[in-house]
Amino acid sequence: MNIGKASARTGLKSKTIRYYEEIKLLLPDRLSNGYRDYSDSHIDTLKFLKVARGLSFSIDDCRTLLGLYEDKERASRDVKQLVAKQIIQLDEIIENSQKMKATLQHLSNNCHDDSKPECAILEGLSSNTTEN
Repeated sequence: MNIGKASARTGLKSKTIRYYEEIKLLLPDRLSNGYRDYSDSHIDTLKFLKVARGLSFSIDDCRTLLGLYEDKERASRDVKQLVAKQIIQLDEIIENSQKMKATLQHLSNNCHDDSKPECAILEGLSSNTTEN
């Protein structure tokens, strides 16, 4: 199938699919006219990548996951270690996001919300003292 159909079946943009090919995460077959030809196996790989990227796995981690997925002799502990690393990274992202939210909430709470030009939010952003 062509890239348009592959895109429709996977929900990935054609540009994303081309990028995955460019970085060698996916190597579609080529027809005699040079057009890409995606098989059901390619579609499965693209769907796998979509889910993995949706879980914030890096491209390198996706490459590793694909290798593990294709390796029928793999050890499940290798997969679990990769997921454990991802959980730690997500915990860090969540913690940082919560700090950012708290800072923004603090700034918002100090805003008088009136028609005067004084703005506690802009003052807080410019003072570099917005950390709680």
